[in-house]
Amino acid sequence: MTCGARITMLGTGSAFVTRCYNTCFVLHDTCGAMLVDAGGGNGVLCQMEDAGIAMADIHDLFVTHCHTDHILGTVWVVRKVVQLAKAGDSAARLAVHAHGKALDTVQALCSLTLAPKDMAIASERVTLHRLEDGDAFAVGGMEVRCFDIRSTKERQFGFRATLASGRSVVCLGDEPFNEANRPVARDADWLMHEAFCLHADSGRFKPYEKHHSTALDAGRDAASLGAGGLIIYHTEDKTLATRKEAYAAEAATAFGGRIVVPDDLEVIPL
Repeated sequence: MTCGARITMLGTGSAFVTRCYNTCFVLHDTCGAMLVDAGGGNGVLCQMEDAGIAMADIHDLFVTHCHTDHILGTVWVVRKVVQLAKAGDSAARLAVHAHGKALDTVQALCSLTLAPKDMAIASERVTLHRLEDGDAFAVGGMEVRCFDIRSTKERQFGFRATLASGRSVVCLGDEPFNEANRPVARDADWLMHEAFCLHADSGRFKPYEKHHSTALDAGRDAASLGAGGLIIYHTEDKTLATRKEAYAAEAATAFGGRIVVPDDLEVIPL
């Protein structure tokens, strides 16, 4: 597996995609790794396997919010931790970091779907770390500071991660940037920004009705926030054949830094 600070995009799609996996990723630093969301099902385990990422190496999970395409896969991550523990892996442990409603949802899903004996193991091996807006925690050499994205649909947290090198990654979540978060989002080395579609395709995909952005919006926000690089994710899946080039080209009309429009399983060096 590739070494060094990097992001492995396990999935890059929005909620109803069928040609790629729902958006989730692993943020790696030299001394730790954090899974961010888990998609909508057990496909997260397939994506991790195909990416060469062992669940035994993941001890932290950040859940942004309760939408099904982000949270349902957490049950399978917990089940995998339980499976490792039952196989004798004494290091099989997971800290789930999220706001209160998301943690309550994870716990309820697990309680409803895991066998009682497995739930007992999960209670010992899985720690629920309740976050409030502005709280910070450490993952290896990274400091991760969460922030409320101020969603009008469902409470959601993004984060700013400061790597051991001092470089920073800001994840804005899967909704348009809120100006109230400018202080925590500005001047990042990498800005992660959702874009449901091209601005040129707004009439077809209607991103604003879904409370999402376009690639052009992502480029404008990256420029306004002084980002060093831009990662565009959480897209529709009808244009995968041209997505990488077309989204990057549209964002580049507003932003002069490096732009990455990743495919599933793509690794982005940081």
